[in-house]
Amino acid sequence: MSRVGKQPVAIPSGVKVAVNAGVVSVEGPKGKLEQRVLPFIEASVENDEVVLAKKGNTKQAAANWGTTRSLVSNMVQGVTEGWTKSLELHGVGFVAQMKGDVITLATGYSHKTDVKVPAIVQAKVDKQKIDLESCDRQAVGELAATLRAVCPPEPYLGKGVRYAGEAVRRKAGKAGAK
Repeated sequence: MSRVGKQPVAIPSGVKVAVNAGVVSVEGPKGKLEQRVLPFIEASVENDEVVLAKKGNTKQAAANWGTTRSLVSNMVQGVTEGWTKSLELHGVGFVAQMKGDVITLATGYSHKTDVKVPAIVQAKVDKQKIDLESCDRQAVGELAATLRAVCPPEPYLGKGVRYAGEAVRRKAGKAGAK
């Protein structure tokens, strides 16, 4: 049985939560988000809290109860505080530029790579640092993973696009060949 699903999600002041026909809508100072709740999970707003309950006692309901609660909790946190991710470019000549809603990465390939930024995500680009911010946690994580996948950090020199603070495990090169 889920221990996470049992916990209600507190609604802070300034945030409006509505449940209509299986869709949880959360609106706050940073934006508005919606999440469809699976048919075997029931959501309701009681005493400034969102309470999630299982309909029936199926294995699928038990499996998705805690996940649904976490999704609603992430939505509430997103519209109040927001979600951020930072990426760093390591390597000689590795730079990022932003024109409109497109981030252009020069990562040592023969061509530059363009990645479109979704409307819900705000991006700030310095030459070798990219900051992403949004109320939607999934959108921030997906865009960060897409940018990192352009040139993931390699283990010999550590060049590539990495998350801020990510430790890249380095390998020894061709040492000891005599």
